[in-house]
Amino acid sequence: MVTGMEKPYVVGMDIGGTNTVFGIVDSRGNVLATDSVKTQSFSKIEEYVEAVSSKLRPLIESFGGVEKIKGMGVGAPNGNYYNGTIEFAPNLPWKGVIPLAALFEEAIGVPTALTNDANAAAIGEMTYGAARGMKDFIMITLGTGVGSGIVVNGQLVYGHDGFAGELGHVIVRRDGRQCGCGRKGCLETYCSATGVARTAREFLVARPEPSLLRDIPAEEIVSKDVYDAAVKGDKLAQDIFEYTGRILGEALADFIAFSSPEAIVLFGGLAKSGDYIMKPIRKAIDDNILKIYEGKTKLLISELKDADAAVLGASALGWEVRD
Repeated sequence: MVTGMEKPYVVGMDIGGTNTVFGIVDSRGNVLATDSVKTQSFSKIEEYVEAVSSKLRPLIESFGGVEKIKGMGVGAPNGNYYNGTIEFAPNLPWKGVIPLAALFEEAIGVPTALTNDANAAAIGEMTYGAARGMKDFIMITLGTGVGSGIVVNGQLVYGHDGFAGELGHVIVRRDGRQCGCGRKGCLETYCSATGVARTAREFLVARPEPSLLRDIPAEEIVSKDVYDAAVKGDKLAQDIFEYTGRILGEALADFIAFSSPEAIVLFGGLAKSGDYIMKPIRKAIDDNILKIYEGKTKLLISELKDADAAVLGASALGWEVRD
């Protein structure tokens, strides 16, 4: 029988709308080497797979070749764990259904599993991070969009089609903001980094008071600008976080009613905005939680480094892959 130690490494890959990052990871969760390509540079999937493979092969060789690699895990938008495909991802250059796991297995020669990016983050958190040892938790990723990975009884919830757990597309305001998914009022339109910038533009128009944010052209404001202004005591910026945190907290109170998780883990840039966003989130949860759940669910911030988290989470899938 082949023991795990004869194959001491896995490959993790995170496919983002802008960059694709991949790396070699050991069983302790150390990312030992990484490289990247620009996702958008390749209009044909074959060119993309070749570009990634040509950078990944030498990395693998430097760690003793494919015989030392247990498996490869990939996190991707609209990634389907059941059949290793990316399906109709709006922010990627390739349309339709892409059999990505099979393409990489063929190119690299390593068994490959794929899941969506937020699920990969949840697996990383459970394997190496704040959710170690937890059987029930919800991971919320606050990035360009809002993603989620739901773990119940120690297993990721995939649903019958592989796409379960899109809490970013729960409607939090009926007939609210237009979402890229085609619906209105999705959580993502308020509580993503993009949503925070939208709120900033709305507040600047609706409110007359002075604000440091008025020094920036409205269309160029990003969530980091709002944070920087809040730190300097800007009331309007602090109110933007207050508003964002309240909507997120209200939604989290509802999510708790669904699976009664031990914890909700927040991941991504916004989660690093400290008390400006955490206080209103906590208050909104407390104000809206069903009595039986009061005080039971911890609200945690991810322990994974942003740069490594997606690669780490995806790599954790690599240990599970069937030979």
